[in-house]
Amino acid sequence: MKALLTGASGFVGGAVLRRLLAEGLEVRVLHRQGADSSNWEGLDVEPVLGDLTDGPSLDKTVAGCGAVFHVAADYRLWVPEPEAMYTANVGGSERLARAALDAGVERFVYTSSVAVLGHYADGRITDEAVPSALEDMIGHYKRSKFLAEAALMQLCQTEAAPIVIVNPSMPVGPADRKPTPTGRMVRDAAAGKIPAYVDTGLNVVHVDDVALGHWQAFLQGVPGQRYILGGDNLSLAGILTRIAGLTGQRSPWLRLPRRSLYPLAWAAETVVRMRGRGTPLVTRDELRMAAHTMYFSSEKAEAALGYRHRPAEEALRDAVQWFAAHHYI
Repeated sequence: MKALLTGASGFVGGAVLRRLLAEGLEVRVLHRQGADSSNWEGLDVEPVLGDLTDGPSLDKTVAGCGAVFHVAADYRLWVPEPEAMYTANVGGSERLARAALDAGVERFVYTSSVAVLGHYADGRITDEAVPSALEDMIGHYKRSKFLAEAALMQLCQTEAAPIVIVNPSMPVGPADRKPTPTGRMVRDAAAGKIPAYVDTGLNVVHVDDVALGHWQAFLQGVPGQRYILGGDNLSLAGILTRIAGLTGQRSPWLRLPRRSLYPLAWAAETVVRMRGRGTPLVTRDELRMAAHTMYFSSEKAEAALGYRHRPAEEALRDAVQWFAAHHYI
């Protein structure tokens, strides 16, 4: 079977590419002009130049494929001008899904995010059934992924589109080349550059487990359903301490009140906006998100897909080792 993969130049997309090839699929990689081809150089793939904003070209790109794995996304937690993010994440996802539907693909696996999920008022760990609304989404990335997921769910309901949605939590591991916002945190903590923390929690999962979960969603997922692909729930202090232990750095020792950081976040955003480049050290949206522990349950994926995840320590170790070997630290 031939599969179309978007986002192969990215962190999660690269891991999904490796998994699809390991499963014996022929893979067609859709990439934009100037995309980093490091993840598929030397591999037996079919690179196709294209863009999710170009509807007519997507029909040709999907032709002959029995499956689509749509991993590509504009993943930035801070954007000074968000229009491009909505164009890619919402409009591009819907265009590709419609092209796949017209081409009669067997299954369309869409990489969403736990960012679209809400929180239970009684403090229960978040699962796929928690209610959420657009007004609950903090920041443009979350809003764009929420709207994209809603559009694809609508296609499932109205046109019986064979779309299965997976919601990865916080992937870490090797080959985070850019790196992602999560990868930057791991890199900086490994270098001893994060002495302080706020009181929040995250769900850490190995990127290769997420990639396997994509394949399992293709095989076993039910169209119109979403599946959380997560790992271990850990406090931010616990994550940073584990990373520090891998490199012999001092564990973070200063707990900062979240509200006290808002002036710093505002100043950091202002400086980056004035420079016209770079990424703020901390943003107001990140602080708002930290108000809730981002803990998630993968029980549905475990029961329905056979999904399993390795301990978070392995994910963090593999990430740190890769960053060190490739001179990021």
